[in-house]
Amino acid sequence: MTTNAAEPTLSEAERSTAARIGQVLFKNRGWLPVPFLAVPLLSAGTQTQTTWIVGLLIVAIGEMIRTAGVAAAGTVTRRRSRDVQRLVTYGAFAWCRNPLYVGNFLAWIGFTVVSGVFWFIPVAILVFAIEYTLIVRYEEGVLESIFGQEYLDYKTRTPRWFGRPPAGSTEGPHDWKEALWSERSTILQYVALIGAFWYKGTL
Repeated sequence: MTTNAAEPTLSEAERSTAARIGQVLFKNRGWLPVPFLAVPLLSAGTQTQTTWIVGLLIVAIGEMIRTAGVAAAGTVTRRRSRDVQRLVTYGAFAWCRNPLYVGNFLAWIGFTVVSGVFWFIPVAILVFAIEYTLIVRYEEGVLESIFGQEYLDYKTRTPRWFGRPPAGSTEGPHDWKEALWSERSTILQYVALIGAFWYKGTL
């Protein structure tokens, strides 16, 4: 773990055009889920018992990954990219570099499956890939600025998206109580979405 004691010099990665676009998206990422959820809610689809079971299972897996990431990293890094005081390389972050975004993606795809609007799945994957690749380019540039070679080493051994069993230990401090409390608003949003999709299925 490394403590950020001084304002870092911007890395070349952080100064790149992709990172600058990603910075804008990062600052506005609160509204990015809207199209992922509005289209399945407003478009015609066929909901069945199978779509509900499979979809909610995907949502649950996504939320478990998110919670594991928050428990390892804490809640500060979720809000501001530069409020990073330590490089977290254990737990969910030993499997992939962006477990919270992977969790988001699975949750959004899960609700699309619930809706039965299957044509939107490849569209959602494409939009997510574009938006979040740019966001991650910015965040990776920031981490490279702050942690330098330590982050580059972590980046080399850990995939960006597709998790794989880590070669070394994944143990490290986790605050599960804080993570579950922090995720309460996300879980309430899931409950509201379940109600909205259920209502849609009754129309």
